[in-house]
Amino acid sequence: MSDIVKFPHLFEPITLAGTLFRNRLFASPTGASQLTAEQYPTADTRAYFERKAIGGAASVCVGDAVVDFKRGRANANHMPLDDLNMRDPYVMLADSLSKHGAIASIELQHGGGASKDSASKGFQIYGVTENVDAQGHHVLPYTDEVLEDVIKCFADAAAFAKRCGFGMVTIHGGHGWLISQFVSPVSNTRTDKWGGSVENRCRLPVAILDAIRKAVGPKFPIEIRISGSECHPRGYDVGVGIEIAKQLDGHCDLIHVSAGDHEVAEVFTVTHPSMFLEDGVNVKYAAEIKKHVKTPVATVGALSDPAQMEEIIASGKADVVEVARGLIADPDLPRKARAGKVWQINRCMRCLTCFSHLMQTGQFVCAINPEIGRELSFKPVTKAEDKKRVLVVGGGVAGMEAAITAAKRGHSVKLYEKSSTFGGILNCERDVPFKVLLEQYLKRQIDFLFDNGVDARVNREVTPELVKKLKPDVIIAAFGAKPVTPPIKGIELALEATYAYTHLDEIGKKVVVIGGGLVGQELGLYLAMKGREVTIVEQLPFVSDSNILQSLSLSYEFPKYGVKREFSVAVTEVTATGVNATVSVSPPFKPGIPFEAVPPKSELTSGDVKFDADTVVYACGLRPERSAADALKFMAPEFYQIGDCVSPTNIYDAVIQAYHTSVNI
Repeated sequence: MSDIVKFPHLFEPITLAGTLFRNRLFASPTGASQLTAEQYPTADTRAYFERKAIGGAASVCVGDAVVDFKRGRANANHMPLDDLNMRDPYVMLADSLSKHGAIASIELQHGGGASKDSASKGFQIYGVTENVDAQGHHVLPYTDEVLEDVIKCFADAAAFAKRCGFGMVTIHGGHGWLISQFVSPVSNTRTDKWGGSVENRCRLPVAILDAIRKAVGPKFPIEIRISGSECHPRGYDVGVGIEIAKQLDGHCDLIHVSAGDHEVAEVFTVTHPSMFLEDGVNVKYAAEIKKHVKTPVATVGALSDPAQMEEIIASGKADVVEVARGLIADPDLPRKARAGKVWQINRCMRCLTCFSHLMQTGQFVCAINPEIGRELSFKPVTKAEDKKRVLVVGGGVAGMEAAITAAKRGHSVKLYEKSSTFGGILNCERDVPFKVLLEQYLKRQIDFLFDNGVDARVNREVTPELVKKLKPDVIIAAFGAKPVTPPIKGIELALEATYAYTHLDEIGKKVVVIGGGLVGQELGLYLAMKGREVTIVEQLPFVSDSNILQSLSLSYEFPKYGVKREFSVAVTEVTATGVNATVSVSPPFKPGIPFEAVPPKSELTSGDVKFDADTVVYACGLRPERSAADALKFMAPEFYQIGDCVSPTNIYDAVIQAYHTSVNI
């Protein structure tokens, strides 16, 4: 092993079916988010996947390509692999990956009985057994004839992918889709040759793998993803996952062990681990399965730390690590890790902004990477021809990003923050256990300020008089926002949320949190983790925050710590012993987006109610600090206002505005 490369096991090449992969870090499949009306990949799609190949991943997998578009399409953003007119777009897509040295892979997908999009378009869909799905579609049971056609669809799709230049195929056999429906003893209750014993339940994936092998030949890698455990009480555990893997052993070249079931909402954030789970939470399933098979094994889930990846490979827990969100946050993760520049890696915070945004808009974004989702239009940092004196006022997320980007361009940058620390309003969350990745991000940004030569100072209030002395060419106002104090009688008896985070000694045993948005929810969970009895009350009948999956994650953490939530509750008064409120019973909440968190059933009835509490905390939004920005707007030739002092939103909007403001100076 080399003394030069810090992670030699991670960057040791691996050969699968005669194909050499340059390292053990693969880009796990993610769906294509920018498609034509015919569901063809566009130039934007190519750029999104190509960026990962440029960043050094050994393989880049294009997700959600359906082998039977009429009968197997689960979601609207899936691409057809049974349409020969797709040849040219797929050839260009494969080439955009392979030309950078990555092995281009494509995921062969079939929704089976979960093919909701196919059913909604009038096509008959089939499942393991006959049923009526949640949308009212009649699902017929698979017959031998239809299954033989499905097997042929997989083989034909793999052969087509190979002709288009892909160097590997990944069969999606997990997460509750077609193959998963058959291999699971929970969903497969058939009594014919396709059900019953593990051999019968795995007959379909084995037949698919063997048919693909015949179609593509021996020197073409075949990967299959499985759920090592379904991770919920009604599903199978890793013991069954081992038995499934043993049936697949020798029929493929890589067993990719994931976890969970997409059709079970409470494990969505286990399949795609939330910030409440530890790094590499699902590695244990791959490690157990690897003990029982000869085929190389890959692991996936909450992996962004190269040191952990190195340990996984070195200790034999897996042969390959697969990364999805980690390469969205930083496509250059492999390059930086190989060069030993770990401190430069933009580590995924697992905030789920990417997935929530995808579900609502159909586009991938990242809260801390402004490039993702706009690769073709993205303006990289280049040296400015006209060097300017830039004054950034406010050291929160937006201010730090703006200062770093401006400094990278060669401008002379000063960043002044009037408080004693950088990080803005997020500083209150530094000691919150589930925000450790946020803390690492803030620390990295502070380090980048000084690494890039920014004159960054705290305890420095910017006044018009100071600006006159500095004579900046550019002012970037990033003053942030202040918490809103709601017009509730007795509110002076309550504590504000950011204050409560850092003054736990003032928080009593029983707490009512006014405000059920993400701030109130996260604070409520934190206080409950610190031993408080917490009730969160929200005036609206539902959670209105845009990050729907973070709300979903929180909703499954609350029962662990006894957090209660009540919706449609309008607080009318804060007293020394709690809050008085009015309850309005609303119609049942119907989620408009898959997996949107449904409020818990309440026992409250309409009318007045009192919630007892030792401490009341309010989290009722933020007010932009616009007046402070207004005082500086005519004190430099160029003036920009960014972040929460424009409109309080989230980290994603702050980073996007800050980056593009500075890159355009």
